[in-house]
Amino acid sequence: MSSSLISLEVQCPYCWEKIDVIVDNCGEDQQYIEDCQVCCRPINFHIMVNEFQQVQVNVYTDDEV
Repeated sequence: MSSSLISLEVQCPYCWEKIDVIVDNCGEDQQYIEDCQVCCRPINFHIMVNEFQQVQVNVYTDDEV
């Protein structure tokens, strides 16, 4: 499966601001850290792809991981 970029809006788990992020939909689960565009704190992203190739993004603080 080829990857495609998806633009999503998520809420920062620190400052609660909604931010736009670009996610690579490579068809596999991913986990990475990206700084919030507003408060600059590290957000843990967990991206899951279900059997229907739908993408779900969960974000966590360092304390929640």
